[in-house]
Amino acid sequence: MANTGITVTLENFQQVILEGSQSKLIIVDFWADWCEPCKQLMPVLEKLAAEYSDRVTLAKIDCDEQQQLAAQFGIRSLPTVAFFKEGQPVDGFAGVEPESAIRARIEQHIPGPGEDLLKHARELLEQEQFDEAYALAKQAYDLQPEDTQAQLTLADAACSLGRIEQTESLLDGIRLADQDSYFQQVQSKLQLAKQAADSPELRALQQQVKEQPDNLELALELATSLYQAKRMEEALEVCFSVLKRDFNFPEARQQALDMLNGLPKGDPLAARYRRLLYSMMY
Repeated sequence: MANTGITVTLENFQQVILEGSQSKLIIVDFWADWCEPCKQLMPVLEKLAAEYSDRVTLAKIDCDEQQQLAAQFGIRSLPTVAFFKEGQPVDGFAGVEPESAIRARIEQHIPGPGEDLLKHARELLEQEQFDEAYALAKQAYDLQPEDTQAQLTLADAACSLGRIEQTESLLDGIRLADQDSYFQQVQSKLQLAKQAADSPELRALQQQVKEQPDNLELALELATSLYQAKRMEEALEVCFSVLKRDFNFPEARQQALDMLNGLPKGDPLAARYRRLLYSMMY
């Protein structure tokens, strides 16, 4: 059915197109047996419908057999293609278009492959399950890195975990035209996180480490404080600076592993520093 399409009649029109378009994009192909361009276009539509079968259904209306339907749609030339979503026509064209152009039309009207992941990630963010939200948002972002909502959701999750550097990087990549209310919300959240992560005690400890660069124990203390302030990247950088100077320094390796294990699944920071740790070990 997904490969060849559904034949539409007056009897099943409502079920196939009006009801069916509530859950999928319905591509309606108006054709006739005598129409050579129709025969040229139909295999392309069938191929695309099969490719997007989880989100698209191809419906075919033979205009010779279903003249009443063709008249209701005001069809004046063949082939004609209409796109239905939520019971309404949302796009269409007459004549033959190349596969790339039809594909572009389809992708304007269907959710991307990461949409379900994003929806779940936002639900988890509302429930303050930040590690799980981050893992799903990262999967969605990897599937559609150019999608603004994927960027924003990952930025939101990263900010919730104190990943300030990653949040800033993601927000910087969002165009001015796409800086909507969600963007402003995450931006405000970021500012609060930055303020919370910059305590006088932490600044004093940083100054001590600067004044005592050979005090590795003090450096590890700073790494712990940075990590507790959710400044993960800085914490790891300080911890690994100790390992680079003395790989066998007491507790340094265990502290590094504990920090890495505390990062959410899919966090690129964890992958980067694990590779560095393994390269130092072997």
